[in-house]
Amino acid sequence: MKDFKILLKKFVDERGLVKFQIESYNNFIESRLQAIFDEIGEIKPESDRLREFNVKLGRVRLGNPSVKESDGSLREIYPMEARLRDLTYSAPIFLEMTPMIGDNEQETTEVKIGELPIMLKSKKCQLHGKDREQLIESKEDPDDPGGYFIINGTERVLTLIEEITPNKVILEIKDGEANGRITSERRGWGQKHTLLRKKDGLLLISFASLKNFPLMVLLRALGLGSDKEIIETINVKEAYSEEIYVNLYETDINDTEEALEYIGKRMKVFQKEYRKERAEQIIDKYLLPHIGQSPEDRNKKAKYLSRIALNLIKLAHGDIEEDDIDHYSNKRLKTAGDLLEILVRSILLGKWGLIERINYNYKKIAKRGKIPSVSTVVESNVLTSQINSSLATGMWVGGRTGVSQRLERTNFTRSMAHLRNVISPLSTTQEHFKARELHSTHWGRLDPSETPEGPTIGLRKYMAIMAEISNGISEEEREGIIKGLKTKIS
Repeated sequence: MKDFKILLKKFVDERGLVKFQIESYNNFIESRLQAIFDEIGEIKPESDRLREFNVKLGRVRLGNPSVKESDGSLREIYPMEARLRDLTYSAPIFLEMTPMIGDNEQETTEVKIGELPIMLKSKKCQLHGKDREQLIESKEDPDDPGGYFIINGTERVLTLIEEITPNKVILEIKDGEANGRITSERRGWGQKHTLLRKKDGLLLISFASLKNFPLMVLLRALGLGSDKEIIETINVKEAYSEEIYVNLYETDINDTEEALEYIGKRMKVFQKEYRKERAEQIIDKYLLPHIGQSPEDRNKKAKYLSRIALNLIKLAHGDIEEDDIDHYSNKRLKTAGDLLEILVRSILLGKWGLIERINYNYKKIAKRGKIPSVSTVVESNVLTSQINSSLATGMWVGGRTGVSQRLERTNFTRSMAHLRNVISPLSTTQEHFKARELHSTHWGRLDPSETPEGPTIGLRKYMAIMAEISNGISEEEREGIIKGLKTKIS
């Protein structure tokens, strides 16, 4: 017992109990925030008067936590002052914006686009790197671990959200039918897909606005125009070949052009000249976006779907086992950085988000025959108010509630437990018996005894005392590592 106490103290001193939240936030402000603006690239106002005009987005920079006083002065602020004065502990976000007229670059301007709440003890926090004596001098608790925000004077924590692993197919048997589901996620945006092998052998797929769509028609639309190409891509055994032929002859679609036309009709595109365009748009943008979102990626998507189709057939025949969805290898936890990335992306790119408002302001002023400066068209309060609102209320993207919660301060132990709280998105009003049960893979990851009684039992969990969460890597980094390994092996 004594040895465990020494080990635990060493772990708390060197790693900390909420280090994973702080590292996730640091990763967001250091790389993910910039990646969002790199993805946007430029702002192109849709106006005849501004036909040759666009704004190129450059580097993003996060300032130091500050407060603007009533006299207009701006000064740095510490967390304790934010608590006492009911302020938000945040820092300004600056973005380089370069107006372009044709190929001619104008002067680059660094514009404030809003404010971002600062997580306590993160790299941008005033308390970062301070020793015990310095923290006491700043009137801060030297034993406080950080990992939370201060919004309007209230301490708010972003809970850990448990989700099914993205970009991984989960195969199950439901009502006697083989079922495969995958959430294809790319840059914080996800699209759910469901593949089904019915009892009569028909293979169907549902994603975006296409529901129970014939899989073979989709494979033809992706470029596998002939029966031979489809059979060779699926690489089906002779024992299963009859099922593939049943699916191939279920419809009268025989090539890629007919398949695209068929998709357009199912999407209820009445103008014939737009059907192909809309069909190509849905298979490029919404079908398996983690594989790619350009026409060049269609062949990869066809091969990926063919592999799933083969596994569904094998599962239905009992040649492979179904996946255990409650196994923790099939789960991922979204931390503060993940949740903030989703929120900021939706505020920037959503309907009447910051980018759309900048476009609107440019078009409105251009009607008067003027081209305004970039600083006058940016409404910095849009980003600030929506981020603060979500953190203050807990309402998140996708209709989620309770993502942000008021930090419990009953005692130190309760505060630590709250910062390590894991919440399942499953509804508490339904049974979900299997999801609520203790699973063997929870060992060392989740505390088996700490879960509340009542409707949330088994759905609200807490991390084991010495468990940590890794940040993970992007799809691009993963692909680079795999290519590097292949080069070394060869």
